[in-house]
Formats: sequence, structure tokens, C-alpha cells
Amino acid sequence: MDKPIILVTGADGQLGSELRVLSADYPAFDFKFVTRKDLSITDENAVKEFFTSLKPAYCVNCAAYTAVDKAESEKELAFLVNGNAPGLLAAASRAHGAGFIHVSTDYVFNGNATEPYREEDAVDPVNLYGESKRLGEELVNKSNNDSIIIRTSWVYSSFGNNFVKTMMRLMKDRKVLGVVNDQYGSPTYAADLADAILKIINSGKWTPGFYHYSNEGIISWFDFAVAIQRLSASLCEVDPIPTSSYPTPARRPGYSIFSKEKIKEIYQIEVPQWEESLKLCMQKIAQN
Repeated sequence: MDKPIILVTGADGQLGSELRVLSADYPAFDFKFVTRKDLSITDENAVKEFFTSLKPAYCVNCAAYTAVDKAESEKELAFLVNGNAPGLLAAASRAHGAGFIHVSTDYVFNGNATEPYREEDAVDPVNLYGESKRLGEELVNKSNNDSIIIRTSWVYSSFGNNFVKTMMRLMKDRKVLGVVNDQYGSPTYAADLADAILKIINSGKWTPGFYHYSNEGIISWFDFAVAIQRLSASLCEVDPIPTSSYPTPARRPGYSIFSKEKIKEIYQIEVPQWEESLKLCMQKIAQN
């Protein structure tokens, strides 16, 4: 009998790359990893044809427009990739009876909360990137209300470009570094999120809806940078600065903490502490 196929879009991104690494641990499935060269997810006919020929049992959408500041000036592209495309993939998944998992973001919230965001809390993005991701969530649910949508935050990995790798690079070149200390969140090691996604699929239990996932712990970007500095034994001095001292084209939410009770309860997912995962990732970066 043919193995069920898991289609992964955005295969060359941080999450797609981590899923590829972990795919070896799931021999009961065949994985098909695609980049935008293999499939244009914004092209409805291309998506339909691809699903018809591949017949995936699951589709995990890791493809996204992630340039938060650029989205302010590239609104059309951001809304196409983060908004329309997930809707097309969700519709194709429904047409072929495939389980659809879409990855969203903490940026759909305004960051004014004082306690961890739950899945049912009202969304209210503060920038165009967040708006584009909110549209994606809406179109996924409209096209296929049997989908699973996982919101995550502060993603990093040994693959791609991210805060951890940027800090490691800058700390080699600079004596002093100013990092924002009034935005709070929880980092997410993409390998941990990839592990959670494959555990959901492998569980054989499909409970659609929204889920929140990040590593455990609440820190500021400054705390994150200090941990990176300590773990890399850098002599660079890290100074705390307010958001007002580091203006960016896109506003950032000041508070991005998730409640993760739902994913733990329904799928028995164990969530690692942020510092343990950071250590593992930095070891991998050092090996590479």
C-alpha cells in the first residue's frame, strides 16, 4: 500500500528545513517538500493541478512572506502570499480530503494584553504583516473549517536568517550592542515546532481549530540577546534600550505571550524551555 504523503510548502524556510530534518524519523509517511520554484502557491490553477497529481494526505503550509518591515511598502505581495495563498491551499486540501495545517503568528494580536493570549482572544494586528496573516487565518477557515492553524512567535533555527544568527554575527564584530528591552515574548525554536506538527499528524487524531505554540518562558529581546551572548562566550556588551530608540517602519506588539494549554492538553505536546532549545540550536550553528 502507498504511504500517506505529507506535502510541505516553504521547504527552504526555517520551519520547512526543520521538518525535512525530522522527516527521517517518520518512515510511515512520504514527504514532498516544495519551494516556490516547484509550486506557485498564489496560482489557483497550479495549486489545484498539483494536489490532483500528488494526492497528499496532509499539507503543512510553512510558506510565508516574513519581512515584517518590508510588508509596509510591499502590501500587495504580503497579502498575496500570507493571505490569499493559504486560502487556496486550504481549499485544495478540502477538495482532496487532506488534513491542512497552517502556520500563523503572534502579530495578529495588538500586544496590549497583560496575560497570555488564548486561541479565542480577539485579533487586532498593529502592522500590515499582521494584517496579511490575519487575512490568511480568515481565508483558511472560510475555505476549510476542518483546518488546524498554529500561531507561533519569535521563530529561530540553525537554518535561514533570524535573531539568534544575527546576534551571533554582530557580537563578533561589535563591542557594544543595544537591544530592545520593552517587548516581551517567548522564542520558538523551529525544530521544536516542527516536532509538534509531526506529532499532531502522527497522533491520528484530528481536532481542527487554532493552537498556540512557542517555547516556555517569558523574556524580552534584551534577555534573549544576553543569553546568546553568554552561550557564545562573547565579550560584546549588550545594553537595554527602549523601543522608541529603535524605530522601525512596522510597529511591533509589546506583549506576545501565548497560553499553550490547548496544544498540551489535546495533543499531549511537551513544550521545552526556551533556554534549553536555544542551547541546542547554538550548538548546531557552531557545528555548521
